Amino acid sequence: MEDSMILNLYTNRDESALSETAAKYAGYCTKIAMNILHSKEDADECVNDTWLKAWESIPPAQPEVLPSFLGRITRNIALNLYKSKHTQKRGGSQLPLVLEELDECVRSVSDTEAEFESGETRRVINEFLHSIKEEPQMVFIRRYWYYDSVSDIAERLGMSESKVKSMLMRTRNKLKIYLEERGITV
Repeated sequence: MEDSMILNLYTNRDESALSETAAKYAGYCTKIAMNILHSKEDADECVNDTWLKAWESIPPAQPEVLPSFLGRITRNIALNLYKSKHTQKRGGSQLPLVLEELDECVRSVSDTEAEFESGETRRVINEFLHSIKEEPQMVFIRRYWYYDSVSDIAERLGMSESKVKSMLMRTRNKLKIYLEERGITV
């Protein structure tokens, strides 16, 4: 079913919107949740919570890109679940490693999250991502939005792991400079 038709189901408060959304986007949302949580049970719970949040949000929200909207909801729910389950310990997730990597170019996580929520850092990072070539942009997004492992990115994009690592390092360095030039403290 087309996304516009699914959105119409939500707008008309037709509960079949949930089953249509699940049929089309369960795999996508589960992958996002699994990359963060590394637990099938937790990922399934997160995805079910995504459907509920989408039901509660549409309307009034009218997302232009439904998979991005659902992916953002899933990611936020998964991050919150991860934080609540791992406040004192580190698990097998890519999350701690990804956050360590980003420490090189962005302030501490709590400061960054607060500013990101206000929108300024988000706007500047999006501006940066639109200014770089497609391949490094895709690698950066796969790593820092979807929390894909370096090996998964390499396999998906048909490149070596060392190329992915060096591309990530160069992109983080460019991002750091870009942020500093725009007055965002790193």
